[in-house]
Amino acid sequence: MSTTSRPFVLSIAGFDPSGGAGLLADIKTFEMLGCYGLSVNTANTIQNDKKFEACHWTSEAIILQQLELLLESFPVEVVKIGIVENLQVLNKVIDKLLIRNQNIKIIWDPVLKSSSGFSFQEPQEFQENLESVLERVFLVTPNFNELKMFHPELHLEETIRKISSQTNLHLKGGHRMANIGLDELFSTEGECLSFKPGQTDCSEKHGSGCILSSALAAQLALDDSLPMAAQKAKNYIEKVLASNKTLLGYHNT
Repeated sequence: MSTTSRPFVLSIAGFDPSGGAGLLADIKTFEMLGCYGLSVNTANTIQNDKKFEACHWTSEAIILQQLELLLESFPVEVVKIGIVENLQVLNKVIDKLLIRNQNIKIIWDPVLKSSSGFSFQEPQEFQENLESVLERVFLVTPNFNELKMFHPELHLEETIRKISSQTNLHLKGGHRMANIGLDELFSTEGECLSFKPGQTDCSEKHGSGCILSSALAAQLALDDSLPMAAQKAKNYIEKVLASNKTLLGYHNT
């Protein structure tokens, strides 16, 4: 398949030198699933697959400048967003995307903490800007720990209802205490779909959340419905999780 026949998918995320998460993981996923990956770097992280030491944020001006140039050149219908410095910056990015294409599908993977415990967001600022983000993205893909941080004053079921009244919610199941690996999709139309684990030989992988959300973005760019994209993304991440026993998974079709 030539690049001209592939849909362009944009990742706006951080750079992980290990290649397991962030931009590199997103681009690998896009390419393996038949899309052409574009990227805007939001942060240079000092990390490997086991340890996170520091995060050096790209300035808002540079992010928006790079984004503007890409959107001038490429027809982008689907965007996946990972770590950003704060939700004020995220809202500026969303503004830019929607000005260019009011129908663009934005998948927000709310990476609030690294797997090693590094926190990316200040709680008060996060809460103050959350509503304006959720009202304008197509899909949000938190894990259970991240979901609890959205509305800590609410019970989990109330949080799910509140978020899914604003945007589609794909709840990743890797951090569930029960039914580990069970993903759930809550649509704005009130539909709830469950995606059970299909493989039993999976092991923990650095960046698995990034890979799942970027697989969802790729499948949506290939014109799959949201439920179909969610199922295919689930299948894809399980292949990565089962690809070896290390923390860095292989991307195989």
